[in-house]
Amino acid sequence: MAKTWYPVIDYLACIECGTCVAKCPNGVYDVKKAPSPVVLNPGACIDYCHGCGNRCPAGAITYVGDNTGWTPPNSAPESGEPCCSCGCESPGKKVLIDYLYLDLQTCDRCIGTDKVLDEVLLTLTPALSLSGYTVEYKKTEMKTAEIAKQYEFLSSPTVRVNGRDICSSVKESSCGCCGEISGTDVSCRVFEYNGEGYEVPPKEMLSEAILKAVFGEAESKRCTGGFKLSENLKAFYEGKDSKSSCSCGGNCR
Repeated sequence: MAKTWYPVIDYLACIECGTCVAKCPNGVYDVKKAPSPVVLNPGACIDYCHGCGNRCPAGAITYVGDNTGWTPPNSAPESGEPCCSCGCESPGKKVLIDYLYLDLQTCDRCIGTDKVLDEVLLTLTPALSLSGYTVEYKKTEMKTAEIAKQYEFLSSPTVRVNGRDICSSVKESSCGCCGEISGTDVSCRVFEYNGEGYEVPPKEMLSEAILKAVFGEAESKRCTGGFKLSENLKAFYEGKDSKSSCSCGGNCR
């Protein structure tokens, strides 16, 4: 472990994306202060490791004791090889899009948002690729309460870019579709854009939110621990479980 080698953050340049905190495998940063990068355990850093510095999209990280000639890049080495001996993976310029939803069979909001997001990424992905970014698109059904807790799921549907919800707050309204699924009164997300509320987000909203998140201008919410499943979602999962276990298949409700 390093004694005279550890990261130094230029907070004027830092965009607080949280990448360095999330990806450091050695516990150098204080995860409780995420996404702000606070060096809590400098002695845990590995000599000559440039892992977090190579990942930083703003070039805001340098190192005490660095005489290697390394300079902060805005992208990963083109070789794709590990950047140093600490075993951390080469970061690249990656964009991870997570689509988290309750249902793609019945819920109009989840189905509609899924379709719009597919269309938006069909357009944005080639443009981001030209800029050197690799786009990874994942869809995950919040099938159980346990999965929802694992993903710190706040509301359905949710779109995240590099771990950040594109919505800075949660707005909801009653969702008849999810009410049918669970047999309870359930509320789902309302997307706010230009002063209007949408059950299915417009293409313009999703495009703008994704691009702002990628290029560091987003004001979106990042999960930071201390998560508790909302009473709304608890009611949904309890109702869904109750209907599935009912001998009549839920027709008695």
